[in-house]
Amino acid sequence: MTSTVVSVPMPTVPRRRRTPEDVASAAPVYGPRRVLLAAPRGYCAGVDRAVIAVEKALEAYGPPIYVRKQIVHNLHVVHTLEEQGAIFVDETDEVPEGARLIFSAHGVSPAVVQSAKDRNLQTIDATCPLVTKVHREAVRFARDDFDILLIGHEGHEEVEGTYGEAPEHMQIVNGPEDVDKVTVRDPEKVIWLSQTTLSVDEAMHTVNLLRERFPTLQDPPSDDICYATSNRQAAIKKIAPEADLVLVVGSANSSNSVRLVEVALEYGAKASYRVDFANEVDESWFEGVATVGVTSGASVPENLVQDVLNLLAEYGYGDVEEVVTAEEDIIFSLPKEIRATLKAMGDSSRGLGGRRRADES
Repeated sequence: MTSTVVSVPMPTVPRRRRTPEDVASAAPVYGPRRVLLAAPRGYCAGVDRAVIAVEKALEAYGPPIYVRKQIVHNLHVVHTLEEQGAIFVDETDEVPEGARLIFSAHGVSPAVVQSAKDRNLQTIDATCPLVTKVHREAVRFARDDFDILLIGHEGHEEVEGTYGEAPEHMQIVNGPEDVDKVTVRDPEKVIWLSQTTLSVDEAMHTVNLLRERFPTLQDPPSDDICYATSNRQAAIKKIAPEADLVLVVGSANSSNSVRLVEVALEYGAKASYRVDFANEVDESWFEGVATVGVTSGASVPENLVQDVLNLLAEYGYGDVEEVVTAEEDIIFSLPKEIRATLKAMGDSSRGLGGRRRADES
């Protein structure tokens, strides 16, 4: 008789936090405690548009609404939409034939679009318009027979979607370490494109190295790294030199959130950590810390940042100064499929990006 060993995980026991007094006694803090809060932070227009698209689809058609991959890279957003009736899948073959499917903000390849058609799925394309711009650039330069060097992280959903537009003309360059591996057919017909959520500095370092190998390397017609990624990195660059600690709110699979941690450290922060939620903050990080910088990735709702600020206030960091480096007023309309349905229902609202919501006038 064969016995089977079943592993039963231990129940999660909430960690008891050390008191503010315990933390204060562990290491002296020189200077007043304060928080430098980055602005802009959080939701960008493309994320806002994608999240609203799922919300409006659930309202208009009722659940279930299927979504390929995470609509945006944030655990809280995904779980909230699941509670409302969204079902997240990895591939189209997990969706019942004829059902309604939303493509995530990161975009998909033509092969995924065709797979959805083959299953008679009713699709809604919530791809960020700035990602769509990169897709169109890829198609255009492939048509003109260029070699396309796509700077980005292999395996990331956005990179997979862009690569799928012109795989026979494109190579993925993960970073500086890949530059020496690049081969092209004609050094006079080479252009670079990029994932929209990269570190601006790292991307340009890679471009400069590529240009050393291919001096006539062409630039994309306009910046591929999106305005929100650039703005959030610029804000944290300003805060980091004064910060003993930088907290970045965002999920582990959010490329732009992970980059913010790296940028903070590169620009002078003594320490930086990424957390999904306030309860992941380790109070030992506050030992000896006078100034805390706080920011969030482009797919993070503001309430998660406020939870972190509330925790910081409990530990004596109640003085919050917002550091504003840019104003964002980008507006994207909802996907055309949603707009048509809403118009038929007499709903004239639009999906508005940035800090505004679709139901605001």
